[in-house]
Amino acid sequence: MKPRSAVRTESGLIGFVTTFFDTLGIGNFATTTSAFKIFDVVPDELIPGTLNVGFALPTIAQAIIYMTVVDVDTTTLWSMIGGAVAGAWLGAGVVARLDRKAIQIGMGIALLVAGAIMLLGQVGLLPVGGAALGVRGLKLVAASSGNFVLGALMTLGIGLYAPCMILVSLLGLDPTAAFPIMMGSCAALMPVASARFISTAAYSPAAAIGLNVGGLPAVAIAAFIVRSLPLNQVRWLVIAVVGYAAFRMLTAVTAEPPAKVAAERTRPANSNV
Repeated sequence: MKPRSAVRTESGLIGFVTTFFDTLGIGNFATTTSAFKIFDVVPDELIPGTLNVGFALPTIAQAIIYMTVVDVDTTTLWSMIGGAVAGAWLGAGVVARLDRKAIQIGMGIALLVAGAIMLLGQVGLLPVGGAALGVRGLKLVAASSGNFVLGALMTLGIGLYAPCMILVSLLGLDPTAAFPIMMGSCAALMPVASARFISTAAYSPAAAIGLNVGGLPAVAIAAFIVRSLPLNQVRWLVIAVVGYAAFRMLTAVTAEPPAKVAAERTRPANSNV
C-alpha cells in the first residue's frame, strides 16, 4: 500500500480538480471514484466512506454560497434536506458494513448510472423543468421521499447532484433550484453519514484529509474567480472516464482471488491509508 503522505498528496490533487468542476456543475463523486480506482489511491471498500468524509467541508462551503445567492422556497428546501439526511443515516449504517465485493458491485453500478445520466443530459434527453421555486402537497411528499432515496444512495458513492436535478425538474421546479437543494442536502447529510463511516473505520483518513484540503480552495476559485466555463467537452471526457472506471470496478469482482479479498476484510481499515 502507498504511504499516507502519498495518499494525502494524490487525494489533495484529485480533490482540487474534481471539486473545482463540481462547483461549476459536474458532480465529484463519480469522478473521484474513477480517479481513486484508476490510480489505486484507496482500497475499493473504503471509497464510499472516504468520499463522504473527504468532501464534507468543501460541500458545506458550496452550500453556504449557493443557498445565499439562489432563490428557492424554504419549506421545499428544508423538507428535501431533511429527507436526504434521514436517507444518509440509514444508508451509511448499511454501507459501512458491506464487504469488499458488495461495495465493488454497488460502486460499479453507481458509476454506470452516473455515466448514463450524464450521457442523457449531453444528448438533451433529460427533463428541462419548469419555473416554480417550491412545491406543496403530494409533490412535496414526493420531493422529500425522493431525496431520502438519493441520500441513502449517496453513501454508496452515487453523487446526489445529477439525480437531484432530474427530480427537481420532474416536479416542475426551476432547474436552478437544484443548486441550493443539492448543496444544502449534501452539506447536511455528509457529516451525518461521515460519523457512521468514522465510527466503523470504513474510510481512509489520509485520503479524506487530502480531499478536504484540496477541495476547499477549489470551491473558492470556481465560485468567485472562474464562475463558469464551457464544460461540454469536459463532460464527454468525464463520461468516458466514468465508463472505464465502472468496467474496472465490476471486473475486479471476479478478477481478485478469494484469498486476497479475505485478507482485505481482516486488515484494519485505516492501518496505512
